[in-house]
Amino acid sequence: MQNEQSHKIERIRQSLSLVKPIVTLSVGVVLPVLLSTAVGIVAIVAGESSLTLILGILMVSFTAAAIGGAVILYVLLGRRARLARLQSDLLANVTHDLRTPLAAIRVYAQTLQTGLLQSDPARAEDCLRTIVRETEWLDAMIDRVISWRAATKDRGLAELQVGSIRPVVDEAAARFLRMVPPDEVQLSCSFESACAVRHDPRALEQAILNLLVNAAKYSAAPKRIGLRVRDEAPWVVVTVEDNGIGIPAGEVRRIFEPFYRVSGAASRASGAGLGLAIVHHVVKGHGGKITVDTKQGAGSRFSIFLPACAAPEGSG
Repeated sequence: MQNEQSHKIERIRQSLSLVKPIVTLSVGVVLPVLLSTAVGIVAIVAGESSLTLILGILMVSFTAAAIGGAVILYVLLGRRARLARLQSDLLANVTHDLRTPLAAIRVYAQTLQTGLLQSDPARAEDCLRTIVRETEWLDAMIDRVISWRAATKDRGLAELQVGSIRPVVDEAAARFLRMVPPDEVQLSCSFESACAVRHDPRALEQAILNLLVNAAKYSAAPKRIGLRVRDEAPWVVVTVEDNGIGIPAGEVRRIFEPFYRVSGAASRASGAGLGLAIVHHVVKGHGGKITVDTKQGAGSRFSIFLPACAAPEGSG
């Protein structure tokens, strides 16, 4: 089943090639245009009457317009093919990411279904924890796709409220820990902020969770991740730091582009290339900014700067 789907996706990619349109465009448009241009130039140069001269000028003008139209058509075809290829890659990556936790859930559920672990409560409990952990991954991936759909439609943040972001940070950390196996990641959390932030709790939680997931995905054991929140007037700064593979200096400026993945990182982890694009969209929607401090082979530190504001009356 997996091989069949891979073949289908590959056929889609091949069908999006621009080779055939380019050949058709060249034979059907460019060659006749070049011939018409040559005839027009000859008519202008060798023409003995004003009628021949006018005819030559019209032919050259027509061919120039045709060339312009061909160039515009080529650009539009290129953009359409690029968009279709991105959609194809998204389909392939999301399908792969969804299949992995689903396969684990199926295996552990079937193991429990056999009843072989009735006499081994510890292993049965471990199976249940794994199923819960994989469902958390599925839920996070679905949230990511939904968030990206909202971002592409340029929808604003849904539920802005003023208050401390501590509940959001705590929930993001707790959700992240439910997604990773015990003892796989050392997560240290520090909350040192006393300021309020006008924020969308769900969107901000998704952004922080995306940074935590990326930190774990691109780090080798022992994985050490730091989540820190501090005040740095006029901002509240959320920092996620890891000891991972880092990002090449030449690619840092592109990491927030949709579907972009750092070269060489694909072999370490799968993904659709949407996580950081969603983070950028959420931070921008909060009127904030995000910075990256990274060194290849020595980890990365992502810092989200959110505008601090006065706490509502009666709070605290």
